[in-house]
Amino acid sequence: MAARKVHGSLYSPATMKPFGQVPVYEDGDVKLFESRAIIRSMAHAYAKKGNHELIYWEPKKQALVSNWVDVEDHHFEPPALKLISELVFKPMKGLAAEEVVVAEAEAELAKVLDVYEARLSKSKYLASDKFTIADLLHLPNLNYLMGTPAKKLLESRPCVRAWCDDILARPAWAKVVEMKKKGQA
Repeated sequence: MAARKVHGSLYSPATMKPFGQVPVYEDGDVKLFESRAIIRSMAHAYAKKGNHELIYWEPKKQALVSNWVDVEDHHFEPPALKLISELVFKPMKGLAAEEVVVAEAEAELAKVLDVYEARLSKSKYLASDKFTIADLLHLPNLNYLMGTPAKKLLESRPCVRAWCDDILARPAWAKVVEMKKKGQA
């Protein structure tokens, strides 16, 4: 297997992506520079090492995973990031959250979570009854949101709440959270 590296230097020509951001992931002669592309690549690469549940090989199941990855990217993450910026990062800098921005983002996220509630009433996870990268991609933002008043949006929907409780309690995610607390992630 080729050596794999995740590059973190924003300004090194060897690691620069077209938009000048990180992460950049290199696997032999393939260099990827978008987090979701990196995650898809890693899920495929490591599927043969026991992590089959993260990605599917069957086209129809793979399409469902891709669909929910796109939903996370285009519908969930934008309002989630607005809320995290206003309710987590601004207070860390001693700044007050803009109530109008919070209210708008909460309304936007509520619509997305209504779709999730309907989906999760029929399936344990977003793409199937198995945890996949579609669920995994939600972890960082869910972790932040659960530490804010916006958690009420998640907790008020029983299926969404059960899904959050389940995926946030995964042992691998607990390790990431612990590493973050120690400044290792």
